[in-house]
Amino acid sequence: MATFGEGISMIIDRLWEAVETGGPVCLGLDPAPELLPEGCADRYENMAQAYWAFNKAIVDATLDVVACYKVQIAHYEALGLVGLACYRDTLRYIRKHQAIVIGDVKRGDIGSTATYYAQGHFQGDFEADFLTLNPMLGSDAVAPFLQHLESGEKGTFFLVRTSNPGAQEFQELPSLGKPLYLHVAERVWAWGERFLGRCGYSSVGAVVGASPQVLSTVRRAFPHMCLLVPGYGAQGASAQDVAPAFRDRNGAVIVAARSILGAHRGKPDGAKNFADYARHAALAMRAEIQPCLE
Repeated sequence: MATFGEGISMIIDRLWEAVETGGPVCLGLDPAPELLPEGCADRYENMAQAYWAFNKAIVDATLDVVACYKVQIAHYEALGLVGLACYRDTLRYIRKHQAIVIGDVKRGDIGSTATYYAQGHFQGDFEADFLTLNPMLGSDAVAPFLQHLESGEKGTFFLVRTSNPGAQEFQELPSLGKPLYLHVAERVWAWGERFLGRCGYSSVGAVVGASPQVLSTVRRAFPHMCLLVPGYGAQGASAQDVAPAFRDRNGAVIVAARSILGAHRGKPDGAKNFADYARHAALAMRAEIQPCLE
């Protein structure tokens, strides 16, 4: 078994450095027809081709101002095979530019099935650097994914406390004196403790929504757990809300999709300069968050 955290560079070290140099913005490449520039879809044979052209332009405009990208597979699956080809090409394009990409697939199944999910999303056509995963089936279902982390080149973010309104129905249930999500976080940390990088964080991280109270609780309990934080921007969370996710200005990435991808909407020149508007929106988000980390 490999020993980590002692001079071995891991994917979490790359992400930590990306946050240090480019800020904590994680840009969600979740295209939708209403987010495309006016007339964009009409220029292509199908929506998947329009998404691909849109994604490519957005990536080109933002590579130096975001820490990483998150690509939600559902937006592509809905278009069928051509959509999955767009998902594949988007992942490849990001990785070709040495940027970090999170495959937002939220997989979780019994061990034998998880083996194929891990193979399908950590290598091959749909290869990503990190994956979002559902931990609820327990350790045997997680093990096939963790095997891929042994190389140091892959990482995971497990759902711990999500940002949707219904999350409290189960994730906040009291259990042995604390909410269920903290028990999940404890188990996630146990899985990831041996995958510490040189930066001091683990390549096994947690998805924790942008609630200041929840983020503060998780950060205090797990100072070396990297957090993927949804809920900023279009979902209503502010820079002050996400600030508790950080430790020494690092250790978390904050997700935004619609507020950046759709920044061109309503602008007279939006159809022509949509990528520039996305870049400016990412820069503005970074500028809003960083002062709150002092």
